[in-house]
Amino acid sequence: MKVFSVICACLLATLASCGNSGTGNRSGNDVSKKQAQLYTYQVVAAYPHLTTSYTQGLQYVDGVMWEGTGEYGRSKLQTIDLASGKARVVAQLPRSEFGEGITLLGDRIYQLTWTNHTVHVYDRKSGKELRRMRYEGEGWGLTTDGQRLYMSDGSSIIRILDPDTFEQTGRISVICNGVSVPYLNELEWIDGRIWANVYTLDQIVIINPADGIVEGIVDLTGILPEEETFASTDVLNGIAYDAENDRIFVTGKNWSRIFEIKILPK
Repeated sequence: MKVFSVICACLLATLASCGNSGTGNRSGNDVSKKQAQLYTYQVVAAYPHLTTSYTQGLQYVDGVMWEGTGEYGRSKLQTIDLASGKARVVAQLPRSEFGEGITLLGDRIYQLTWTNHTVHVYDRKSGKELRRMRYEGEGWGLTTDGQRLYMSDGSSIIRILDPDTFEQTGRISVICNGVSVPYLNELEWIDGRIWANVYTLDQIVIINPADGIVEGIVDLTGILPEEETFASTDVLNGIAYDAENDRIFVTGKNWSRIFEIKILPK
């Protein structure tokens, strides 16, 4: 645990050195060291969220909030009613599997597992499982640009995957100020960029998928009020985007709220 804390402290320092309240490039033509724009946030609205939901994936599509949860024996695919916070379970994973990120592409929903090397594919309308596909390594976060899938595995690499075969067709190495950014977790595609939670941190990085450069850092420190933080409350994790209404949602593992936010330059 001590080693992990040191790693997190180093990562925070990396993000701090990467960020800049203005624009510019300290290293001339070295785009890998281009400074990122720093953002803070404004809470637009807050919605109830089940504190029993260990959020691993979040996505908003056609007026419906979808959520994938984790933990052995409790991993689910579900939809959330934003007004009440009530969840409707669509699918339950086997007790031996720890659910991870989800994404919707067309009529299919994909749900990763942590160490079982298995992605479950469901029919969006019925919730029926259509198939299972295999992959190497760990599954963490998942998103789509509408054609391809993008998967994180806890490293600084985002894999580009064929949605029909789940075979890797490319990879993105994520760099901030010339340094690799590990622990990339839940992912969301927003306006041509990949937004990624960084595991254990209160910061979200905004990544250019063309070159892997972190172009922005959203600091969400303090978004969950202290009075709503309990022993079971875990880290920030979960980003969803309502493209039709340009709304951004964030939450965390076992959090009591889903927050709709607006980001503001620092």
